[in-house]
Amino acid sequence: MENKEFQFNGVVMNGFLMLFVNIVILIMSIYGIISGFSLLHSTDGHTAGGIIVCSIVLLIANIIMWRGCLMLEPNEARVTTWFGEYSGTFSETGFYWINPFYGTKKVSLRARNLDAEPIKVNDKTGNPVMIGLVLVWKLKDTYKALFEVDSQTMASISQGQMGTDVRSIMNALERFVRVQSDAALRQVAGQYAYDDEDNKTNELTLRGGGEEINDQLEQKLNERLALAGIEVVEARINYLAYAPEIAAVMLRRQQASAIITAREKIVEGAVSMVKMALDKLSNEEIVELDDDKKAAMVSNLLVVLCGDDSAQPVVNTGTLNH
Repeated sequence: MENKEFQFNGVVMNGFLMLFVNIVILIMSIYGIISGFSLLHSTDGHTAGGIIVCSIVLLIANIIMWRGCLMLEPNEARVTTWFGEYSGTFSETGFYWINPFYGTKKVSLRARNLDAEPIKVNDKTGNPVMIGLVLVWKLKDTYKALFEVDSQTMASISQGQMGTDVRSIMNALERFVRVQSDAALRQVAGQYAYDDEDNKTNELTLRGGGEEINDQLEQKLNERLALAGIEVVEARINYLAYAPEIAAVMLRRQQASAIITAREKIVEGAVSMVKMALDKLSNEEIVELDDDKKAAMVSNLLVVLCGDDSAQPVVNTGTLNH
């Protein structure tokens, strides 16, 4: 999008110099009014009246000139308008004086943090999940922030008055960011499954996507917030879980999957140990076993190795001769 922001190029004077000038003019105008009234009956009335009128005009001009003083801290800016027409953005840090007939609105260019509450969305497979994000953003284009989106009206709705102060305008922009981040989060979450439960595919998931999911979320947010001249510094998913209505079912499913996986490992290890035992008995000629005894031995060893409880040995003494 086209960048319509430009630097203010009007007359800018040192604020402390104009402060001294304004104080001098204020003292002169007050002294002139007092002197005019004191001379009103002692000298020519027209001369005294002229002094009073000039002093009053000078006082009014002095009051207007005071409006031209402005002070900016680091990472703050003033958006100036000349009777409704955008005249540039003034961002010089310090104390300055400009033409008091310029309208100015202060905005903050500092980074702001948004910790969005988790929202319920449906993932790619239709499962309801709770997902939240943390967002760091800052104002990049002051023209778009004030004139491309209706930030002042949004501020006036919440404050009950026109939002021309920096706090109300930035709060209005934060509400805009909150709404757009909600929409972007729903869009990204709907494109991926929560997790690859069966481990059969290598598709990107919300749980395992990590930086790739965060990068896509940041890209979607930048696309949506560019309209308001807002730049996303960082966006991260900070909360991810199944919705409460299916959380218990999904937990049991995960537990069952974990049990099956563990059983597979146990059986694989048990078979390996039984094979090793049979091979060792045969190679070292410790005992000769026929097929029936091998089958019985395999059965007993698998029961012992794969069982959940500890096996209780039984000593067979029926073959001993007395």
